[in-house]
Amino acid sequence: MTPPTDLSMAEDIAGGADQAPPVLSPKTRPAAPASGAAPSSRQTQKEATRNRVIDAARELFDTQGYQGTTIREIARHARVSVGSVFTTFASKGEILSQVMEDRLDGLYAELDRVVPNLRGSTSDRLRSIFAIHFSFEARRTRLFLAHIAAAYDWTLPPAARPMGRNPRLIGIIRECFAKGIADGDVCPSVEPQEAVDLLMAAYVWIYRMAALNGADAPEMTSAMDRQIGLIAGGLGPR
Repeated sequence: MTPPTDLSMAEDIAGGADQAPPVLSPKTRPAAPASGAAPSSRQTQKEATRNRVIDAARELFDTQGYQGTTIREIARHARVSVGSVFTTFASKGEILSQVMEDRLDGLYAELDRVVPNLRGSTSDRLRSIFAIHFSFEARRTRLFLAHIAAAYDWTLPPAARPMGRNPRLIGIIRECFAKGIADGDVCPSVEPQEAVDLLMAAYVWIYRMAALNGADAPEMTSAMDRQIGLIAGGLGPR
C-alpha cells in the first residue's frame, strides 16, 4: 500500500489534488501591478480563467456533488490546466465557497429589501425568511446539497466558507430574534446564538427530504414551518 504522504505527492504530480501546491516565495512571485494601473493582458486572462473555473465547478458540483468532483475535472471542463486553477483558488472547498457566494449575492440583496417589511410574530417572520431560502435553493437543490456536504469536510482551509459560516443568514436570524425580544415576543433569557444554531440545524436537516425523496420547495417549507412551531412552542404541556 502506498503511504499517505506518497499518495498525496502522487496526486499533486497527476494534477488531481484538491489542495494547492506550495505557494511561491516572495522572490519568485511576479510583481503586483502598480495601484491604479490599467489591467494587463495577463490580469485579464487570469480573470477569464477564474470565471471559467467557477462556471465549470458550478455545473460539476450540481451534477456530481462535492465529494464526486475533483480539481482535475474542474480544470478539464474549464479547459485550463490544474496549475491555472491553483493560481486563483487554494482548494476545491474555496472554489465551492466562491460559487455559492456569487450565487447568493442576489438572494441576500432580496432579503435585505424584504425582511425589514415583514410583519407578524417572530415565528411568522422566521417562516417567511426560510420560505424565501427554500424557494431560491430549490432552483439548484443539488448544488446547495454540495454546499452542505462541504461543511463536514474537516480538511477545508480557513479561506473556505462552507454552510454555517455565512454571516448573512445568521445575522438576519439574530436580528429577527432581537426584534422579537424588543417586542416582548421572545423570552429575554433566550440565548440568540443557541436559537440560531437550532434553526440552522433544522433547516439543513430538512434538505435530506430533497436528497432522498426529491422534495420541492413547498414540501420543505411546510416541514420547516412545523419545526419552527415546535421550537417556538416548546414540547412541554401548556
